[in-house]
Amino acid sequence: MKTAKYGIIAVIMLAWLSLLAQDRLFRFPTIHGNRIVFTYAGDLWEVTLPDSVARKLTNSEGLEIFARFSPDGKWIAFSGEYDGDRDVYVIPADGGEPRRLTYYPKRDIPERFGFDHLVFGWTPDSKKILFRSMRESFNSWLGRLYLIDVNGVFPEPLPFPYGGFASFSPDGKKLAMNRIFRDFRTWKRYKGGQQQDIWIYDLENHTIQKITQYEGMDHIPMWYGDRIYFVSDRSHTANIFYYDLTTREVKQVTFHDEYDVNWPSLGDGKIVYENGGQLFVLDLRTHEYRAVPIYIKSDHLLARPRFKNVSENISEMAIAPGGKRALMVARGEIFTVPQKKGDPRNLTNSSGIRERAASWSPDGKWIAYISDASGEDEIYIIPQHGRGKPKQLTRNSQGYRFKPVWSPDSRKLAYADKNLKLYIVDVLSRKVTFVDSATRWEIRDYDWSPDSRWLVYAKPGSNDMSSIYLYSLDEQRIYPVTSGMTNDYNPVFDPEGKYLYFLSQRDYNALLGNFEMSYVYRHMDRVFLVTLQKDLPSPFAPESDEVEPKTDEDQKNNQKEDSEKKQKSRTPLRIDVDGIQQRVIALPIKAGNYSNLRAIKGKVFYLSHPMRGLSGTIGEGKTQLKVFDFSEKKESTFMEGIQTYALSPDGEYLIYRSKKTFGIVKTSQKSAKVGDGKIDVSRLEMYWNPREEWAQIFHEAWRLERDYFYAENLHGVDWEAMRQKYEKLLPFVTHRFDLTYILGEMVAELSTSHAYVGGGDMPKVKPVKTALLGARLEPDHRAKRYRIREILYGENWIASRRSPLTEPGIQVKEGDYLLAINGQELTTDQNPYALLQNLADKAITITVNDQPGLQGARTYTIKPISSEFNLNYLTWVEKNRRYVEEKTNGEIGYIHIPDMGARGLNEFVKSFYAQIKKKGLIIDVRYNGGGFVSQMILERLRRILVGLGKARNMKELYTYPDAAYYGHLVCLINEYSASDGDIFPYYFRKYGLGELIGTRTWGGVIGIRGYTPLIDGGYITRPEFGLLSDEGKWIIENRGVEPDIYVDTLPSDQAQGKDPQLDKAIEILLQKIKAEPPRLPEPEPYPIKR
Repeated sequence: MKTAKYGIIAVIMLAWLSLLAQDRLFRFPTIHGNRIVFTYAGDLWEVTLPDSVARKLTNSEGLEIFARFSPDGKWIAFSGEYDGDRDVYVIPADGGEPRRLTYYPKRDIPERFGFDHLVFGWTPDSKKILFRSMRESFNSWLGRLYLIDVNGVFPEPLPFPYGGFASFSPDGKKLAMNRIFRDFRTWKRYKGGQQQDIWIYDLENHTIQKITQYEGMDHIPMWYGDRIYFVSDRSHTANIFYYDLTTREVKQVTFHDEYDVNWPSLGDGKIVYENGGQLFVLDLRTHEYRAVPIYIKSDHLLARPRFKNVSENISEMAIAPGGKRALMVARGEIFTVPQKKGDPRNLTNSSGIRERAASWSPDGKWIAYISDASGEDEIYIIPQHGRGKPKQLTRNSQGYRFKPVWSPDSRKLAYADKNLKLYIVDVLSRKVTFVDSATRWEIRDYDWSPDSRWLVYAKPGSNDMSSIYLYSLDEQRIYPVTSGMTNDYNPVFDPEGKYLYFLSQRDYNALLGNFEMSYVYRHMDRVFLVTLQKDLPSPFAPESDEVEPKTDEDQKNNQKEDSEKKQKSRTPLRIDVDGIQQRVIALPIKAGNYSNLRAIKGKVFYLSHPMRGLSGTIGEGKTQLKVFDFSEKKESTFMEGIQTYALSPDGEYLIYRSKKTFGIVKTSQKSAKVGDGKIDVSRLEMYWNPREEWAQIFHEAWRLERDYFYAENLHGVDWEAMRQKYEKLLPFVTHRFDLTYILGEMVAELSTSHAYVGGGDMPKVKPVKTALLGARLEPDHRAKRYRIREILYGENWIASRRSPLTEPGIQVKEGDYLLAINGQELTTDQNPYALLQNLADKAITITVNDQPGLQGARTYTIKPISSEFNLNYLTWVEKNRRYVEEKTNGEIGYIHIPDMGARGLNEFVKSFYAQIKKKGLIIDVRYNGGGFVSQMILERLRRILVGLGKARNMKELYTYPDAAYYGHLVCLINEYSASDGDIFPYYFRKYGLGELIGTRTWGGVIGIRGYTPLIDGGYITRPEFGLLSDEGKWIIENRGVEPDIYVDTLPSDQAQGKDPQLDKAIEILLQKIKAEPPRLPEPEPYPIKR
């Protein structure tokens, strides 16, 4: 399909013609003299002015970014992905073979956190490279600054543990820096707790001074003479400003008003920067700036149209009546795939248009689907053989639509939309009929009666429970089937018209908590049915075998029954709605966790899922496809180990998916296993035009924000103008990374939290996993050996938290020398991680000694790990816990909550109940990454002691309610307390639980429903849920939560190992304990009853 395409092709061609003279989307530039090096399409290119034709310097599958010329102009350092990881590389300024300088494995993080091992610059003498690494951090926000000699082996850390962009003073004794690194965030005009200022750190005296005071973003400092240049959004659009070290004045230098200034770099008296995809050069002597015209002579290989196998991109499946062909949606194309014989067919052939939600008509003639060919989601049908043009059934729509479902007579389709509404469209007349609308969530479950005259659906209610409703097409009237007192969903009709099946959560069997009197209800689902006619008995009514001799009259009656059955198939289905809510019957199966209920004649199929906790599946169970046979009145397992399935419209066949395996089997068989009826999906191919697909992604992302953003006014942003503004850059996209950048810039205009973009089909670098020891190493240059500076704390009973050097039998201690790895001697002439490449999770030998020589050395076989992230976290927490324990003689406990998800809830539970008898508790939500469980934790902390209990042989009283904490609380917060980590301290204070100590929080509380997938596997988020106070006022967003007691932890504190925030928490709690010691009353004497 090549129609419409939003006018995409026209837009692209016009832009190409109008801007033929130059290319764009040059990223992360660096400058020295008249030479500029930049990233283009993932590689490094160079242009030498005044010549504007660029020359390619690097060529690899990965991204080469953040090139930086050395001050003497001899070298270019950059962050690259040559050897299966992201590391720091250096090449001669004229180009050449990259030399790898770092070997520690990168942290895999979402795009919004930037990249690991980013090069920031050089020391003024051109001897060392300044870069940022996350190797010692315990969350995705933090990274440390390191220096590595251009000819060196092992990086040396700067004194403070965390930092952002930085630039050396001309004498190399000071550092202009951002303490915070949030430069990849897609959030313009940000003013929350992570707003960035420029600081000067004295590397000799270890003192720090803040030099800018703006409430927004001052970042990427560049020190030149007695001025520090930086980017700021104080002019609304980000521009370059400078701070004068003599006058202490801040002045604006550039005055762009359409696009932000991005990623400036200082070199040789000039600053080069991005603006609207172009590069500009700012002369620091005159403050004049101009665009640099650049021409790229490239084959643009990544943007060339080509045939592409999309068998790895299958997102949906269905099946034809008769089971001869499967229906697949892959990469936005609709395919039919033969069960055995023949070839796959691409029905749509429409690169640049996204088709989805496909289903086969019961008469086998048509495929219905949703397409954005018009620029909006509309419903189409296309002949199943692919030899006809598609027909558009709906028009003038705006908003996301959900899957169209065929009526059995193939004349109508039911569908729903993001506006919580349910519709029916007539295939012949194309008339659209409104059915119903919800008030809270979308309507997702709907099904047709066998006579196509009734529609059944589950509508979410204001109580967050769904109820089942029937809609009569003849009467245009709605009838409730269930009462609204239970959660009922997934309704489907019996093909014979006798029953209506649905899933419902009506089985109550509480699970009690291990630590306290708490409860949770899980596995509440069962399959239920409603008899559609009053006189129809229950299929589970008592039965009795009786002998009844046949007569001539019986023969006549049998003939009459056959005639009546034929007539009944042609007459409308009778549904007795009167009293229908009382005709609900449960199938005789165990309560469980069920989904995807489907019905055929005499049977129902449904998926049964194992019990899951927040951290994953509990036990060894697999998802099973169950079938209940009404003739046998028994449930059995049809298949197991599948993710989903679908039935053919005639109910005779079933298609299943198990990871990458698809198969078609008959529903009449007793059971099947994965691999039965396997169909070959390996030949799914499409003609793929990357540019067209990138345009589709752009426009879909724009629509999703338009349709789902929590504020109908989109924060006052002219969203159509934003589309036009960033659409101008689309013709210049030659790499998926460029598209991610444009999407990020566009959604950032909404000035909101949780507006994320990422992923997508980018060139993949085959990873090489480096082994890690769970220890921090440091070079002893006198001995020419590496010492084990610190062994990281672990919890060896959990595989993901195993610390290899602390396992039984491994006698390694801090201060030991690491002399050899796998028998290869190690000296400071080598990077130890170079010897650990490709050895992650493989057994290795290490040789250690308490002295640098081999005499008396010990050799151990260990199994290394692939990441030290968890160990970094456990080590930090354990140090804090022990520090608090020692400073308070055990009176105060310490609990850190790393996020508000499974990990954070587990850490809270692990620490809270173990320390519930402490007189004070420090609840630390610094560096909390957010989630959704804050209200659960607050509910535990809020419990009020109202009573006590005593047993004769117990030494202590017990509390009512159980696990009610009656000591004192404080909460630590900082700029990295984010999202639900913002919300927690807000309500901690509102509930009066204690003081908030630290710095202002992140300030991002517009919630999302996870990632919304894009056509190529990328994602975008839709900020949908705003947060209000109980007075109806918008709270926290783009500001954060202010502490009651402001305490900052400066880099100078961190360099000395101090934590002033933790010290203040201890101080406040000790004061409160002294003033109001938490004690339980002494019980009165036992009563005398005689």
